[in-house]
Amino acid sequence: MAPSAAGATPLRASPTVSEPPASGTWVRESNLHWYHRWMIRVLQAGPIPSHVAFIMDGNRRYARKANIAKAEGHSAGFEKLSETLQWCLEVGISEVTVYAFSIENFKRTQEEVDTLMNLAREKFQRLLAERDRLHERGICIRIIGNWDLLAPDIQRSIAEAVLLTRHNRKAILNVAFAYTSRDEITHSIRTVAQAVGDGQLEPEDVSEELLTRCLYTKYSAEPDLLVRTSGEVRLSDFLLWQSATTVMYFTETLWPEFTIWHLLGAVFYYQRVRWRMMDVRKTLDQYTDGGVELCGKRQERIGRFLEYVERQEEHYLMRLARGTGVK
Repeated sequence: MAPSAAGATPLRASPTVSEPPASGTWVRESNLHWYHRWMIRVLQAGPIPSHVAFIMDGNRRYARKANIAKAEGHSAGFEKLSETLQWCLEVGISEVTVYAFSIENFKRTQEEVDTLMNLAREKFQRLLAERDRLHERGICIRIIGNWDLLAPDIQRSIAEAVLLTRHNRKAILNVAFAYTSRDEITHSIRTVAQAVGDGQLEPEDVSEELLTRCLYTKYSAEPDLLVRTSGEVRLSDFLLWQSATTVMYFTETLWPEFTIWHLLGAVFYYQRVRWRMMDVRKTLDQYTDGGVELCGKRQERIGRFLEYVERQEEHYLMRLARGTGVK
């Protein structure tokens, strides 16, 4: 359920004025004024989405608009990400998923791809340097995507970040990096098909629920709200499997120009239309196998397989972090 561009006008007030934080930080202090907090309290009288996904579009257009280099536009996009994460925490949103780098982005010019990879190196290293603040805030970092497409040093950094924060539970940040939904679904099907071929599973064990539990996002609930900036009204191969009943909010604002008022406007829109998507979910549940009770042997077999997958992933992360699992 998505508003038109005309219907996506955010709540407005005087712009936020605050001292800029240290550049490049993942964990910010609040920059909200009393009137922002008052609006947040008003919204909190209604349902707040637990999980919000962002397609952070418009960095390059922002660079052209501001007459700056593309690299500076992407850096401005990261600064807006860290600011938005703090806003989400203050609104009461406990999980955020961001589309940071699509597999399709590898088709851009080599210069731009190299710029984005170098920016990723810098930001993931900064993430590791801020481990104490992440633990203090209870933030769990998950990097979802096809890590085999990334350079060895980036693989090591993100493996370390995931392992360091995996037990934090107050807030969750999922960073979709080298990600597309088609690749994710293919990965899930390949994992299950291999298990059937190896005799770990029987063909009748395969279900929508099992495929869901083999996705990159298997530890997350489906997003309640998806926000896309820059005026594009499409998902661009992002969370296609997970978004059947997600409320979608599109704004023409470029990502680096996204403000707290746009976020509050998106949450307000979610509160207005969420009931429609709840009806859709009830209808879909009637036609899925999620409510089918499994026989004892089948349930045990699937349970053993999922435990095996989890162990393999943990071992893979540990090998990457030690630098011994890089291909």
